[in-house]
Amino acid sequence: MKKLEEIHIECSIEKALEIIGGKWSFLVIKELFEGTKRFGELQRAIPKISPKALTDTLRHLEAHNVLTRETFPTVPVTVEYTLTEKGQSLNKMLKEMKKWGAQWGKKIEG
Repeated sequence: MKKLEEIHIECSIEKALEIIGGKWSFLVIKELFEGTKRFGELQRAIPKISPKALTDTLRHLEAHNVLTRETFPTVPVTVEYTLTEKGQSLNKMLKEMKKWGAQWGKKIEG
């Protein structure tokens, strides 16, 4: 039988993955750590992501307050994405994932 603390940890991890566990989420977040970006800039920075997948990822992260979307009344309309405080708080985790990937990513067989 699991201890209450173990169940709480699993639930916390599950909640985190619901918010940031999408296929493209961390790549989008990584790009926004470099600063505010527009849709096209994000798409060029992550060439394998389709426009629909990028739109879906941005909407999901915005809905969970990981980033903000700001629209400017220009012609054509300009939209910029910026990490929120909640998004910025992922910095340490992102750095650890980068280290982990550098250490173990090359050792993946395939």
